[in-house]
Amino acid sequence: MRFDKRFIIEAVPGAMFLSDVFPEQINFSIDSRTLQPGDIFIALKGDHFNGNNFIVQALEKKAAGIICEADGQDYIKKYAENKHLAKLLVVVVPDTLDAIISMARCWRTKFTYPVIAVTGSVGKTTTKELISHILSSHGGRYLATKGNQNTMLGVALNMLKMSCEHQGAIFEIGIDRRGQMRRKAALVNPTLAIITAIGHNHMEGLGSLADIAAEKRDIFSSFKEDNIGIINGDQKYLAQVGYRHPVLKFGTKTSNQIQARKVSSQEMQTSFVLKLYRQKFHVTLPTSHPGVIQNTLAAVSVAHLLEVPIAMIIEAIENSPGVPQRFEMRSLRNNRGNLIDDCYNASPESVKAALLTFQNIKTSGKKIAIIGDMLELGADSAFWHRQVGRFLRKASSLDGLVLVGKQVEWIKATAPVGISVEHVSCWEDAVSKVEQLLTVPESLILVKGSHGIQLHNLVKRLEEL
Repeated sequence: MRFDKRFIIEAVPGAMFLSDVFPEQINFSIDSRTLQPGDIFIALKGDHFNGNNFIVQALEKKAAGIICEADGQDYIKKYAENKHLAKLLVVVVPDTLDAIISMARCWRTKFTYPVIAVTGSVGKTTTKELISHILSSHGGRYLATKGNQNTMLGVALNMLKMSCEHQGAIFEIGIDRRGQMRRKAALVNPTLAIITAIGHNHMEGLGSLADIAAEKRDIFSSFKEDNIGIINGDQKYLAQVGYRHPVLKFGTKTSNQIQARKVSSQEMQTSFVLKLYRQKFHVTLPTSHPGVIQNTLAAVSVAHLLEVPIAMIIEAIENSPGVPQRFEMRSLRNNRGNLIDDCYNASPESVKAALLTFQNIKTSGKKIAIIGDMLELGADSAFWHRQVGRFLRKASSLDGLVLVGKQVEWIKATAPVGISVEHVSCWEDAVSKVEQLLTVPESLILVKGSHGIQLHNLVKRLEEL
């Protein structure tokens, strides 16, 4: 099994070789800014960018090869006037994006080890990282999607990193339009797949909860009868439907095979009884966020099916590292206190869970919540933002609230009268508002919002103050 000329000809009909010298290690890059010497640069083209413009830059950074479309040859020839390309790989393909996906699909067929797909409205990345942590703690070498690269392109690029040195692979699958899941499932062809939860995410492109659940269930569309699906058994849109393959259910209900019972949360810690079929084990997690319980049960389900000893599973989950921007505790300078970075994404369910957890954390200083727009909620966006405003009654320990964006106006309209509310249109304008509220040491800030509102920039700025 080699990534060579024969493979590319098999995977990409119409590929033309200007030079066919392959590097010893195959790594692909689609961004000349992060390209490392020895990478193969793929010149992608889109509505607002043209990778051909960066071919010369990639070659000057010692790329080992170029994959481009026909019009990219002029850029290569321009570079070749003073350089020799004889030691490089240069391939011209009809369409670079199609080539990446076709190569990934063909490369996937070369491996028979377990391939795990993780999807859901919330908790995908955390669950994927937990699975990877458990399996690596057990001594396994599993490829895992880097960060949250869960688009068709991101998944395909990660699939091309599969090698015979791995014992398996874990891919995070995200969707925001109907029909995407079936295409991604056909590409990844998972042997195990998980749906973490169904929530009000990407409703603009997916529709109602029932529609979202139906689309997520297509993660199992390439399954054979002996493949096992893992689902959140607490949710009716997942549990109360028929499947043509076995399913393992996790959750807090007694109808699930893997359960969390007697849940107890204190400050930044959660304890529960893990029930694995008829066996019971006491578990303590280093977080008080309720969503992590479901993510943990999903990861335990995978590890159990892959025959990891339960003692090793428990040790791994009790010592699991956090995931950046997922209720991540960070320190502020000059004894100002701490900041909880939970600003990768936001849905009505995740915002409410974050506020409840924030409410239960004690501090001697002020408690300030920064909430940004929840995006892609479609026609019901105003309704869900008003619901969050009403929910703030359960966060009575708040000393101040800063709202960032346009849709959050609806939160302000329904927020409790006793809470001090500031509303700004962008994260830059929020900096001074937060500074005015940080008048005492040991304060605690929660930052929560959809990624498109760019609150991660606000987090960075607050850490620098």
